[in-house]
Amino acid sequence: MNKHRIHVIGLLLVSVCSFSQSKLDAFLTPSDTLNVSRRNAVILTEASLATMTLIGLNQLWYADYERSKFKTINDADEWLQMDKLGHVFSAYQLGKVGANTLNWSGVKKKDQLVYGATLGFTFLTAVELLDGYSEEWGFSWSDMAANATGTGLYVGQELLWNEQRMTLKYSFHQTKYASQRPDKLGDGFLEEMLKDYNGQTYWLSANVKSFFKSSKLPNWFNVAFGYGAEGMLTGRNETVDNLFINQNRQRQFYLSLDVDLSRIKTNSHFLKSLFDVFNTIKVPFPTLEFNDKNGFKLHYIYF
Repeated sequence: MNKHRIHVIGLLLVSVCSFSQSKLDAFLTPSDTLNVSRRNAVILTEASLATMTLIGLNQLWYADYERSKFKTINDADEWLQMDKLGHVFSAYQLGKVGANTLNWSGVKKKDQLVYGATLGFTFLTAVELLDGYSEEWGFSWSDMAANATGTGLYVGQELLWNEQRMTLKYSFHQTKYASQRPDKLGDGFLEEMLKDYNGQTYWLSANVKSFFKSSKLPNWFNVAFGYGAEGMLTGRNETVDNLFINQNRQRQFYLSLDVDLSRIKTNSHFLKSLFDVFNTIKVPFPTLEFNDKNGFKLHYIYF
């Protein structure tokens, strides 16, 4: 099953929420104690955005397909698991936004994790339920596992280290595959960036200084481990109406350097918020790739 829309909605919500947070932090610093007005504004804004998004998704997307009794599907083997990484990434980033906005309103740490960091998991669960009642798709337990993994990565690090030593990031480059199936993989750069799994890479970016306190490396220096795939025109290694043939499907693993923008020191809360938004994107660096068909390959700059 094609799950592009969940990834798209997740990225859009991250952008909207993060932008709103940036505007607030441009004028006001996080509260040291509970600010009820801020907390209520955060809850109302996030609830309204999520509700409107779900209503819009139901009317604009699911209305075009027949309804059905609730059912489940097993799509764990589709798109070489790139769609699952999209779920992990979206749940992690939405959870981070939820926790940060509650921190801005002075909510205590425990409640930030319980009510804020679970934002992504809660929203994506609602989308999954809509899938369950659609004839075209179905409720996917593997998607739910991916959503829980993204949320768990954020919450687990806060409980263990009280900081995010490892961050999930995203990068994209255009490929030849989208033009062969633009209805599924996107038509134009913006659509392709969200739909073409062949050009997407998901990164686990680890901050070296936070693990090795005595290191003389800069606070912002990271090492990143990436995963991507290519040769995919359909979810599985199959044809659709004898039209689409997958082209040498393969997994790709990457090792690269990165910058943790959130660790760049500044007294400007506007810049801190801006850095936090752009910290979702992997900074281009020389990158070593490995795949089981061609072995190792060095990219002087990889996006």
